[in-house]
Amino acid sequence: MNPIRKKRIYSILFVFLFSVSGISLILYSLNSNLDYFFTPTELKDRNIPADKRIKVGGMVLSGSVERISSSISFVITDYENSIKVEYEGIVPDLFKEDSGVVVLGNLRDKILYAEEVLAKHDENYMPPNIELSNDN
Repeated sequence: MNPIRKKRIYSILFVFLFSVSGISLILYSLNSNLDYFFTPTELKDRNIPADKRIKVGGMVLSGSVERISSSISFVITDYENSIKVEYEGIVPDLFKEDSGVVVLGNLRDKILYAEEVLAKHDENYMPPNIELSNDN
C-alpha cells in the first residue's frame, strides 16, 4: 500500500473515532441532566425511583398551604389526582393557592420533596400603570 494513502486512511480513522467519542460524551451528558415532566395523574400509576429527579406541574390546591418557619408544604392537583409537596426555602412571589406551579424534586413515599418551586403567571399579564409627568 502506498505510504501516502496509508497516512490518509489513518488520519480519517482518527478523526472518525474522535468524533464518535465526542458525540457519545455529549449524549451521555445530556441524558444524565434530563428531568421528566409529569402531572399528578400520570404519577399515580408510575413507579419512579427515589433517586430520579422529576418535574411535576399542576395547580396549588386551595387550603392546602401550610408554613412552618422556612418550610412549606402544599398539595398539587390536576383536578383528578393530587400529590403532597414538601419544600424547604422561600417560594416565589407569584406562588399562591389556586395558581399554577411546577416543582422539581424527588418522589419518596408518595410525597414530593422539592428542590425548586417555580410559580407560573397568568398569560394575560399587564404591567402596572406608570404615570409619566413632564416636569421641566
